[in-house]
Amino acid sequence: MATVTMTMEEYLQLLNGLSSEPAQMMENSEASVKTKPKTSAYQRRYKANFRKVSSKYKLKNGKWKKNGFRSAVKLAHKMSKK
Repeated sequence: MATVTMTMEEYLQLLNGLSSEPAQMMENSEASVKTKPKTSAYQRRYKANFRKVSSKYKLKNGKWKKNGFRSAVKLAHKMSKK
């Protein structure tokens, strides 16, 4: 194994350099946080309508019937437009 020899000044510089990096990284990460886009009224209506309709197009074990998802989506969109 290799041995590393450093002077006390080099060691302190190394420690000071390490302690300042996380603070800079924290500042950058806070600035890069993006806000989520607000859901529209139509999206909220569609979500509620899809939940109501989806049970009609599912089997007893919870799987979708054949073309069930497609039919549920169409009906939910139709209900949401009204």
